[in-house]
Amino acid sequence: MVEMTIQEQIPPILRPEAVVPVPLKAFAQKFSLDWAPEASDVTLTGISMNTGDLRSGDLFVAMPGRKTHGAKFMAQALEQGAVAVLTDAAGAAELGQLSVPVLILENPRAHLGDLAAYVYGNVPGNMPKLFATTGTNGKTSTSYLLEGILRQMGEVTGLTSTAERHIAGEVIVSRLTTPESPEMQALIARMREKGVTAVAVEVSAQALSQLRVDGMHFDVVGFTNLSHDHLDDYADMDEYLAAKLPLFTKRRADRGVVCLDSKYGRLVAKQSEIPVVTITSEMGVDADWHVAVTAETPRYTSFVLAGPNGINIRSRVPLLGIHMAANAGLAIAMLVEAGFDANRIAEAIKDGIDAYLPGRTERVTGETGPDVYVDFGHSPDAFLNTLAAVRKVTQGRVFMVFGADGDRDASKRPAMAQIAAEGSDVLVITDHHPRFEDPASIRKTLVDAARAARPELEIIEVSPPEAAIRKAVSMAQPGDAILWAGPGHQDYRDIRGVRTPYSARAEARAALKESGWS
Repeated sequence: MVEMTIQEQIPPILRPEAVVPVPLKAFAQKFSLDWAPEASDVTLTGISMNTGDLRSGDLFVAMPGRKTHGAKFMAQALEQGAVAVLTDAAGAAELGQLSVPVLILENPRAHLGDLAAYVYGNVPGNMPKLFATTGTNGKTSTSYLLEGILRQMGEVTGLTSTAERHIAGEVIVSRLTTPESPEMQALIARMREKGVTAVAVEVSAQALSQLRVDGMHFDVVGFTNLSHDHLDDYADMDEYLAAKLPLFTKRRADRGVVCLDSKYGRLVAKQSEIPVVTITSEMGVDADWHVAVTAETPRYTSFVLAGPNGINIRSRVPLLGIHMAANAGLAIAMLVEAGFDANRIAEAIKDGIDAYLPGRTERVTGETGPDVYVDFGHSPDAFLNTLAAVRKVTQGRVFMVFGADGDRDASKRPAMAQIAAEGSDVLVITDHHPRFEDPASIRKTLVDAARAARPELEIIEVSPPEAAIRKAVSMAQPGDAILWAGPGHQDYRDIRGVRTPYSARAEARAALKESGWS
């Protein structure tokens, strides 16, 4: 088995194939920066904050980091072809004499998105329609569904999500949920180059806190929900919510759609600077849009969406659960808010939304055997919704296999175990990404919480996860269902800083085959 370090296996940054060179003089004047007149022949063809991706013709942005200043990497940047450097006064003091122009700008990270947008030509009037979705759960699903609907309407689409980047049909593995702003701007420029007319962007709270979507202005933004997660990054739920709210400002977007299915939806709608409409899948809740499920099967969920001015759209998603129908409704409402005709949308998706969502309650079962679903959910709320969805379409027992991330929000682990225990008939606790934590210690926390919640439940601790899924499959029968939560689309496990190639989908299929199922 080949192992790679985290850095070695990160996919490359995507850039446009051709860039119109930007004169350094014009760049400096645009941002009111002093520049050296003798550098009047210097032109920029890219921008980078990371020497790991710096290319010839780039402006190197040397910023202060957590451990050191980017100026310390200037020699490497020059070797790789940087033609100029932008840094703050502290960085300039470390540079010494250089053969390239030096531009001074304090707090460069706060300006990085705008700098990159200018270099790559991403300016108003020259952009595809941009959609952004944020929330704890459902960001990826909503983004994929939105892109799928756009594609069915004949648009040339782009997508950037936790799982993948899409550029006019080209599919690339993602680096981060939301890329750093220079990468994001380069990605959008490549999409423009390929004729993309509309882009769905998944935006995390961390991306907003770290200014990764700076330099972008969205036509419509959407909010799915907020629940317990990422409290290793944010002090409490109020701070976590506050990290999401900048997406709903005039600086970031024109309009918004807010789901009211979590209690935080009303707070987002109330505090939004931009006009918003609301949507819900809950009965008796006052909202502009309402989603109602009409049928649920192991392969799809049908729904009807009722909106303003008599809008009534019927469709289905190739996914389980009312929460997935709610994500589809949110995507449709965002398109209507962006100016797409509701009748055109309804006609395009009358036979269903054509979207493949990797690792989102993905059914990996053949024609025989128990139903096995692999899912990316890794929060208490995600477990609650997905287990409920699986239960509704399962005649027999519901098995659940899961582990928890190491070196991530440990406060949610007991709640994850409690919900897993309460929603399953057999619980198999295993490993996920232990990172630098002791996996046995993580499992013990989960087992103890699950047993406290349901002492009578059959709880099995199995390590590693390859053995855990085989144990579950060996116990299950046709009519039963197995939900393997956590790994989803990911093709590796993070073990002590090493990305070990690993596919839960492949392991689940192998386990079924070994047990005699197709």
